[in-house]
Amino acid sequence: MLRLDPGEGRVRTARQFKVWEGGGEYNVARGLRRCFGLKTAVCTAFADNDVGRLLEDFILQGGVDTRFIKWVPYDGVGRAVRNGLNFTERGFGVRGAVGTSDRGHTAASQLKPGDFDWDHILGKLGARWLHTGGIFAALSDTTPQLVIEAVQAARKHGTIVSYDLNYRPSLWKSIGGQRKAQEVNQAIARHVDVMIGNEEDFTACLGFEVEGVDEQLSRLEVTAFKKMIRKAVKDYPNFKVTATTLRAVTSATRNHWGAICWADGKFYEAPNRKDLEILDRVGGGDSFASGLIYGLLQFNDPQKAVEYGAAHGALAMTTPGDTSMASLKEVEALVKGGSARIQR
Repeated sequence: MLRLDPGEGRVRTARQFKVWEGGGEYNVARGLRRCFGLKTAVCTAFADNDVGRLLEDFILQGGVDTRFIKWVPYDGVGRAVRNGLNFTERGFGVRGAVGTSDRGHTAASQLKPGDFDWDHILGKLGARWLHTGGIFAALSDTTPQLVIEAVQAARKHGTIVSYDLNYRPSLWKSIGGQRKAQEVNQAIARHVDVMIGNEEDFTACLGFEVEGVDEQLSRLEVTAFKKMIRKAVKDYPNFKVTATTLRAVTSATRNHWGAICWADGKFYEAPNRKDLEILDRVGGGDSFASGLIYGLLQFNDPQKAVEYGAAHGALAMTTPGDTSMASLKEVEALVKGGSARIQR
């Protein structure tokens, strides 16, 4: 989608917006490409107009392969197909971040089984990893069917599947709410190797309750999360890795930030960064996911993976926009305990 950012102001009173690209899967692909140096591609669809071409230009700047983008003829108005917009405020202090999506009738929401040649992408080209998530699955009746098709093809070709639950109440409220979210995500979860989500995601999408979490998410109990994850991996034995970010919100610009990861029957935990200062929280979870994936691919080490994920997410939230501007060198320095001392 195209993100329109009013900067320090509010959407409702803005006179200008800065434009970024963003999307749950794309943010992960871009982070893996730009920060971690891995070759990535995105499978999506755009209406073929200038807004779509602007999105393409952003993706090209991010180094993500665009060959699998489907271009849909534009009718001149957007009655049949259009490109999604996301108006997002960063928040500050006691004012939380706010997102207002305008994504009805998008080209991506109309994707369906058969639109991509998974045997070519996963088999002939040999993609090692497929990442998708609950935002795409919520867009229409056909998008979860496409996700199921993709993850089943991945299993056939031995491709690792990661899935970020990414629960967004606004996407589900008109199509059945939490009940529908659980129906869709529980079906997909049976085919996932690496399941990613936060406390709200696991509850809303898979039905697992986390004890001791209040509605404002002002405090988090790691023990309760571990208990929930143990239940999740028991119910879904196909999960090889389960990872959860730990975010306690004290204000829009200060969060406690950490992460835990379960793999091979053991838990691994990243350092908890108390009162982490945040410029723009949007995309922090996606940057965690890309760091986690890199750590698993590069080192096959869950401890390193969760630390790289948490460090990359922390750095991504210090800059504006959905996508990471961090370098691998910066991630590695933070993993090693580096400070914000000036570099010159």
